[in-house]
Amino acid sequence: MIVERVTGSRVIRTVVRAEAEAVAALHARARATYYPDGVPDDGTDWRAAWLGAIERPNGQVLCVVEGGRIVGLASFRTVDAVPADTVDLLQFHVDPDHWRSGIGTALHTACLEQWRADGRRTAVLSVHVDNRRAQAFYARQGWLPDPERPLAEGDHHLILRLDVRGE
Repeated sequence: MIVERVTGSRVIRTVVRAEAEAVAALHARARATYYPDGVPDDGTDWRAAWLGAIERPNGQVLCVVEGGRIVGLASFRTVDAVPADTVDLLQFHVDPDHWRSGIGTALHTACLEQWRADGRRTAVLSVHVDNRRAQAFYARQGWLPDPERPLAEGDHHLILRLDVRGE
């Protein structure tokens, strides 16, 4: 498990419970960029949801800290209903003020290193169909549409898959 890794002026590390509010705020800022009519209010208590992710025994939340502030985060876990060598990337966000600065690539690399260390072979994620920026980022990292779950009429999310081993 990644506890802390220093890359230049950035630190990539595991999020701690006391940072749930900061993580939820970054999540909200990032999500707001791909909802043209504003982020839908579905009643989710995102601070509580992030606390759950931080404390989840079958997952991990990583963050990128720069200048003493969380500027990127990734949440992933294994799921009982899928093969044990598969990891589900649930959330991946970079503060919009820090886009195109290498934070996402550094965070993705840290995720890959953790997944390989954990013996994972495949990663899956769900990306909003309107989030073209994220889709382009994931494509550059080698993610491909999941052939077992193609996009259907009316779907709001595209399922992507990555061979963690890089084969």
